[in-house]
Amino acid sequence: MNKHLFAPAALLVLLLASPWAQADGLADLRAALARPQGTVALRGMFKADTTSRQGDAADSDDNRGQAQVQFEEGPQGLRLLFSRDTLQRVEQEERSHQRDPKARTPTLTGLKALEVNELRGMLSPTAALLALLDDATLKAEVPEAWNGQPARRLSFELGLGKMRERDRKYIKKYEGTLDIWIGAEGWPLALRQQTQASGRAFLVVTFEMRMREEQTFLLVGDRLVVARRDSQGSGAGAGEKGENHALREVQLLP
Repeated sequence: MNKHLFAPAALLVLLLASPWAQADGLADLRAALARPQGTVALRGMFKADTTSRQGDAADSDDNRGQAQVQFEEGPQGLRLLFSRDTLQRVEQEERSHQRDPKARTPTLTGLKALEVNELRGMLSPTAALLALLDDATLKAEVPEAWNGQPARRLSFELGLGKMRERDRKYIKKYEGTLDIWIGAEGWPLALRQQTQASGRAFLVVTFEMRMREEQTFLLVGDRLVVARRDSQGSGAGAGEKGENHALREVQLLP
């Protein structure tokens, strides 16, 4: 064999065998999300734990919510099941709030975070993930284990999304990042999204906002589910400040 022909062929074999010759992670992720979702019926517990604070630490209005609801999702649709204990606590808190508007209502507050749209989004997250990718620009792809298993981390820069043009003009500084860890077949394992923005409205009102969200995913058969969604946010403007934290979890039952 001509040695001049052998050298490029051998080099090609080495390149194909190298760890750099891996598939495009973003293409793998999009392909996984584009697959038809399975019809596996799901049942379990939807939980929420929320905290919010308005004002300075020395003179703040703190509020906490905790609640859970059972759910069943299948051919008949999505059904929420409230336990008798939860309903009794709601009645007690409503009576307390009527007597004292400052009374704590953790169950009522927690149930507000257990909206049907939130649960539906966690049980069927692919459309929201694809929409997020449409507003993201890939910056890097690196091998990085997640929770002890081999994975690839895709790092993106995020735009302002579908914000109305009249609102965009108030944003003077913006930064958004997105990291998604994917498995061998492209399914997402976890994501971390961070945004911060600052600006000025009506010439005299300055504001700043920060948001951080982490999600972990679970593959049930060929169906993707968000098992945990942890969101934190803070903002300040017009002499006011506030922060909030919401942890939502889906715990599946057999």
